[in-house]
Amino acid sequence: MHRIISFMKREVVLSCATLLALASMIFVPVDKAYRSYIDVRVLVTLFCLMLVIQAFIKYGLFSELSHRALSWVKSTKVLALVLVSLVFFCSMFVTNDVALLTFVPLTMLLLSSFEERPVMFIVIMETIAANLGSMALPFGNPQNLYLYSYYRMGFLSFFRCVAPVALVGYILILACLSFAHLAVPFSENNQDREPIVKGKLVLSLVVFILCILSVVRLVNYWISFFVVLGVFLWLDRSLFAKVDYSLLMTFVAFFVFVGNVGRVPSVSRFLQDSIQGHEFMFALLSSQVISNVPAAILLSHFTNDGRALLLGTDIGGLGTLVASLASLISFKVYCRARKACKLRYLLWFSLYNVLFLIVLVLFVMLCP
Repeated sequence: MHRIISFMKREVVLSCATLLALASMIFVPVDKAYRSYIDVRVLVTLFCLMLVIQAFIKYGLFSELSHRALSWVKSTKVLALVLVSLVFFCSMFVTNDVALLTFVPLTMLLLSSFEERPVMFIVIMETIAANLGSMALPFGNPQNLYLYSYYRMGFLSFFRCVAPVALVGYILILACLSFAHLAVPFSENNQDREPIVKGKLVLSLVVFILCILSVVRLVNYWISFFVVLGVFLWLDRSLFAKVDYSLLMTFVAFFVFVGNVGRVPSVSRFLQDSIQGHEFMFALLSSQVISNVPAAILLSHFTNDGRALLLGTDIGGLGTLVASLASLISFKVYCRARKACKLRYLLWFSLYNVLFLIVLVLFVMLCP
């Protein structure tokens, strides 16, 4: 029982999704229709991307990128600009949570001798950058990948929908960094970095390109799956242990829950009637409570307006701490610091996120 409770505390979202799925089974007994609930394409593609990204981490790609970017940094303000920009652009390709797991610890290490407030500010900006940068491409975050697949969006139409919002968000981030009082001298610590493994990294990049081609439907996703599986079984089997299987199981649990909800006529009809014409705000507000990935899965079954859900869940990653799982990741990393003040972080995090949220919602509403 102690282990179960510890697991539920550690994997809150997965635990809630599982409980919801089990509860829905009371109303809809297991039958053959359950097989149609699972979006295998999303699960397979997400697994492949997570495996390749772990290879990038192990073979020194991010370490090399950060070292090269920081080699010419002379002040904390420039350091903040470099780190936040790295998070913003890397999150487009390697997902928001991986970008934060990579660069927030680096930030904490580089600024370990600094006062708590500038460190807190940069971590908050990195978190916002990860959530905004990841929205620009279909594989930048899990809800994008899911909605892109579910609604069979075209790449250009997808990009035209989210790119302006991501650009405005980046401009807002630059404005915040430019007005911040961070202009103090800085010299890079000569910290050991992961050595780059060129041969394995090049092969991983080739496999990553194959994954991208499967996301945009130029290559069958089963082909990319078996290629990725074969390459890393041969190259490095230890990478399989680092895949976030809890995220995959969370998807499965929500697929079951949403599939069962759709088969309860009264509930399905109520949700459809309530959401129609209000998809953007429903996605935005529900993300604040249940996080944007579950919100995307839940609402997608009751509307055909994929564009509104895409914008609502992506912008909805801002706001509360639970609106995006990536925000929780950076908060946990920040809390490990000796000088960390959790309450002050939460207050400033909420303030900046709400301001960004309001500006981007107004932008979407005024520039449809």
